[in-house]
Amino acid sequence: MTGQRETVSGAHFVFTDRWGGVSAAPYEELNLGGAVGDDPGTVRTNREIAAKSLGLDPGRVVWMNQVHGNEVAVVDEPWGERPVPQVDAVVTGRRGLALAVLTADCTPVLLADPVAGIVAAAHAGRPGMIAGVVPAAVRAMTELGADPARIVARTGPAVCGRCYEVPEAMRAEVAAVEPAAHAETSWGTPAVDVSAGVHAQLARAGVHDRVQSPVCTLESGDHFSYRRDRTTGRLAGYVWLD
Repeated sequence: MTGQRETVSGAHFVFTDRWGGVSAAPYEELNLGGAVGDDPGTVRTNREIAAKSLGLDPGRVVWMNQVHGNEVAVVDEPWGERPVPQVDAVVTGRRGLALAVLTADCTPVLLADPVAGIVAAAHAGRPGMIAGVVPAAVRAMTELGADPARIVARTGPAVCGRCYEVPEAMRAEVAAVEPAAHAETSWGTPAVDVSAGVHAQLARAGVHDRVQSPVCTLESGDHFSYRRDRTTGRLAGYVWLD
């Protein structure tokens, strides 16, 4: 499995690309999303491939049922046989428990306070960014003892503001909530930059150690993009602490 990997003070941040799995077209190859029409057994195999390549136990990865909202779940173990809740952020203080977020243009947000031993993963599409899912995740971390000044934030491959074309009314609606998300496409039409909005929210929350992936999913053939392909796979972001 390829992709982006970084370790900071025992906190691991990983963003996958589409290669190294067993899914057939149009999900080739490393589709990690279980609700996009791919064969469930193939998705399980891909999740095992990804986890093992990272040195993780596939059974110790917490996934979400993402719904473009701002609900946050605090977890200390995988869901097991329990229903996976409809949330767009998960937070844990359990070291060695990996949190995962699925995307295919939305912004995956990984957060860690290595000193407090708290990590979070959030799914920030346009609706979730407007709803404040990322500030909600930071608040949940601080309630467990994290300090925003210590939080390390990494956002992964996502559709960029030069490519995310929207109607003018939608851009105005988004910018009224988060001015930093106001953007223009490379061809001069209204756009939204979700990752810029997320980073502005993180800055206001007191999170200073932030890095944004330079990869635009719509432009990159190495990444899944819903806006480009419609029927396609999902990338994953993983975060965990030693």
